[in-house]
Amino acid sequence: MILVTGGAGYIGSHCVKSLLRRGYDVVVVDNLSTGRQEAVLSKEFVRGALCDIRVLERVFSAYPITAVMHFAGLISVGESISIPDLYYRNNVAATANLLDAMRAHGVRELIFSSSAAVYGNPARVPIPEDAPKNPTSVYGRTKWIAEQMMGDYAAAYGLRYIALRYFNAAGCDPEGQLGENHNPETHLIPLVLAAALGKVPSIRVFGSDYPTPDGTCIRDYIHVQDIATAHALALEALASGHSGGAYNLGLMSGFSVREVVDVCRKVTGREIPVVDAARRPGDPAELVADSTLFRSEFGWTPEITTLEEIVASAWSRVRSDLSGL
Repeated sequence: MILVTGGAGYIGSHCVKSLLRRGYDVVVVDNLSTGRQEAVLSKEFVRGALCDIRVLERVFSAYPITAVMHFAGLISVGESISIPDLYYRNNVAATANLLDAMRAHGVRELIFSSSAAVYGNPARVPIPEDAPKNPTSVYGRTKWIAEQMMGDYAAAYGLRYIALRYFNAAGCDPEGQLGENHNPETHLIPLVLAAALGKVPSIRVFGSDYPTPDGTCIRDYIHVQDIATAHALALEALASGHSGGAYNLGLMSGFSVREVVDVCRKVTGREIPVVDAARRPGDPAELVADSTLFRSEFGWTPEITTLEEIVASAWSRVRSDLSGL
């Protein structure tokens, strides 16, 4: 049985669906602080926080867990800078609790949801896995600390882990069963689509003076379904004896904020007002993945490869939610 922490959240819920489709038994642990219970597709669900070691002890004692996928944590760059204690508790201390529970119960295989934020402002783009780790946000720092903890547990206790560093997860389940619904929403594409629907008056562009062609941040977007597939491949590899490590996930191409808005206008056929705003602390100018290593070692090939397809999947889900379907 696979334990999925944060399985009620955006990426976690999509990965649970992928695991169930592949025939795995899954138990989800989520405190529902940002996730939604209706997004939990597994029959087994425990509501609780990883900060509470009693929750972990109960779960590991009740279920025959063989491996863990760890998504639980907070993800807002700006919030992490203004409320750092919250991020160290939820992203670092809670991960330490999880690692200790795994060790106590003899579970050695872990897939970790990491982030491109560990790199900070990269010296070169696309970014390889061995690039310097200089996070510019508390969020990125907590992900990097968690990865370092896993490396130490691997050396001392035999943990085998794969950390997957995403470069902007986006889009929604092509079958329409799952969506993206953060509260508050911080991801660019759902915010732009909210402006397209008139749910917000405009989309704010944080920073128009970056050293990029149009002055706005550039990011590498990857569809959430392709992330879910990558997790399943990583899990299968660990079960087959893979030694583990850290890998980038991305399409290896970047789009600026203004380019994303333009694609959203094209896909929706609607006007989307834009307002320039000041830069957000901790936002690097450009993050684009070099995901060659994961592709070559795991045979991973993204199926949704254009920004138009990614936006279209999100737009379809947004309209479905709006109509009550």
